[in-house]
Amino acid sequence: PPRPPPSTAAQAAPSQFVSAGQARIKVVGVGGGGGNAVNRMVEAGLQGVEFWAFNTDAQALMGSQADQKVQIGAQLTRGLGTGGNPELGERAAEESREMVTQTVSDSEMVFITAGMGGGTGSGAAPVIAQMAKEAGSLTVGVVTYPFTFEGRRRSQQAQEAIENMRKAVDTLIVIPNDRLLDVVGENTPLQEAFLLADDVLRQGVQGISDIITVPGLVNVDFADVKAVMTNSGTAMLGVGAATGKNRAEEAAQQATSAPLLERAIDRATGVVYNITGGPDLTLAEVNAVSEVVTGLADPSANVIFGACVDPKYEGEVHVTIIATGFAQSYQFDGFFAKEEEPLPWSRAAPKEAKGGFGVEGLGGRFL
Repeated sequence: PPRPPPSTAAQAAPSQFVSAGQARIKVVGVGGGGGNAVNRMVEAGLQGVEFWAFNTDAQALMGSQADQKVQIGAQLTRGLGTGGNPELGERAAEESREMVTQTVSDSEMVFITAGMGGGTGSGAAPVIAQMAKEAGSLTVGVVTYPFTFEGRRRSQQAQEAIENMRKAVDTLIVIPNDRLLDVVGENTPLQEAFLLADDVLRQGVQGISDIITVPGLVNVDFADVKAVMTNSGTAMLGVGAATGKNRAEEAAQQATSAPLLERAIDRATGVVYNITGGPDLTLAEVNAVSEVVTGLADPSANVIFGACVDPKYEGEVHVTIIATGFAQSYQFDGFFAKEEEPLPWSRAAPKEAKGGFGVEGLGGRFL
């Protein structure tokens, strides 16, 4: 006998699967540094995410390339910024609480990116992150610790802000800008140094979001990423890229030995890594990267990865590693290549420069 027609529910199911299968991801740039990082992500063509820029500085927002721009603390700051005062940044976010809550309430995942040490990023980012987490989103902070040459005040404000962020998010990736100088050398132009800091923030966000949003050779559920990153505390970031015959192994070695990650991956309880290449990326190369990463990770660590193909990376292999879930006692250790080197916030305060912006004011880095 002829089969009865499928029910309405059965006919509707495929479209329901499509809509239910797309995790809504928002990238929120807070303050000047966060806004610059969002601009870099837009320029790089980051897929499958919504970009939001939050700032107290109305003029800076006008230059943002974000999909949505939100001025916070309009009554408090009158659109003129916070003058580097984190307390004003915090009060600005509180003033605009209702608007911020609406922004983050309908997302599965929210990235909060900011430069620590200033006013809006340091003060408002932890408040916005807390709102996102309270709304049920997987909340990941990706922030920078300021260059030495930015001065003691910014350094001290960054320390407090990083601690506040750590309490507010599921996972916090801190990128110490001084370590970027070790990668590119001390003769790097100032503008290029800040652009590099913005780009590393982009790589941290893209390394995670691409695993979820970009269809690839190996696809990963949002639930997998959530399992590794929920309430996982401090995380480390490593990035690498290579071309040529042994590009997969070289990119993996770069990422695992990056100054931002060195000597840390074996202590992590969770590792998320992403492999991106052109149409010529092979399964053998994916396997080669995986062998390097899993060989270094703790055998009991929860390791997940994605492999994506992007035509613009023809001939290249890019590897991004996020290692998560370090013990409380290991809160900030490992951000610096030499573990015996004291952390910025545990060092004795440097002497003030005697005359203007002198060598002592630069922390002696450029001697």
